[in-house]
Amino acid sequence: MSYRITGFADEISGDLNVQVDSLKSLGMSYVEMRGVDGNNLIFHTDDKVRQIKQYLDNNGIKLSALGSPLGKIGITDPFEPHFDEFKRAIEIAHMMECPNIRMFSFYLPNDANPSDYEGEVFDRLGKFIDYATANDALLLHENEKGIYGEKAAECEKLMNAFYGDHFKAIFDFANFVQCGQDTLEAYEMLKQYIYYIHVKDAKKADGSVMPAGYGDGNVATILKNLYSNGYDGFLSLEPHLFNFAGFAELEKDGISMAHEDKKILNGYEAFCLAHKSLMKILAD
Repeated sequence: MSYRITGFADEISGDLNVQVDSLKSLGMSYVEMRGVDGNNLIFHTDDKVRQIKQYLDNNGIKLSALGSPLGKIGITDPFEPHFDEFKRAIEIAHMMECPNIRMFSFYLPNDANPSDYEGEVFDRLGKFIDYATANDALLLHENEKGIYGEKAAECEKLMNAFYGDHFKAIFDFANFVQCGQDTLEAYEMLKQYIYYIHVKDAKKADGSVMPAGYGDGNVATILKNLYSNGYDGFLSLEPHLFNFAGFAELEKDGISMAHEDKKILNGYEAFCLAHKSLMKILAD
């Protein structure tokens, strides 16, 4: 079986040249572009976006999604300036020939009941989706700590309301673990809506991010189920492993890394570790 593997190469470096060289060294031909050359992709000028696109084309790298921060403002923050950023992101998506835009469902006040803000969340997302529909873009909602769609129940409400050709779900294992959501339960609730996967794992005990398969996210079980049911979307590496130190357990499983005694990985080492752990799961 072939797998479409992509990732957040800005965790390797902010420099586009380094990102591309690193992806190619791992045999990857996709990137989920977030930060590049000093800014998020959606905040670059037209000229810079064209330069980025040409460089990717010349190196055989395509975008799997724009890793935008859209929807990562407070639900009580002014919406119109953010909606202007959203419209700009869709312009850039067209320039990059990639309709997929990662986004979120707004931060809630601390300890807020999500239902208290549901009306405003749905109103704002409805405006996003209407615009995306009119402009041929696909919004991919990521479950994220602290936003309305933090847990599976709220994500399911969003999908029940908006799922379609222009709004689908990203499933992020670690983010669910870190907010106390069982990933198997979340998967059963959301499996029909999942279009895209963020690959990182985490421990329930302290929320620490782990390589895929070494936390409590049930990564292997869920990926096996997805693929047995015909999943053909992207697997996007988002390592977050800069302070990872659990090398002994990996070595037992045959995932070797240089300098196993290190407590801090550089960006490329962390990305390679994330890649190796995912490939082990896919090979089993």
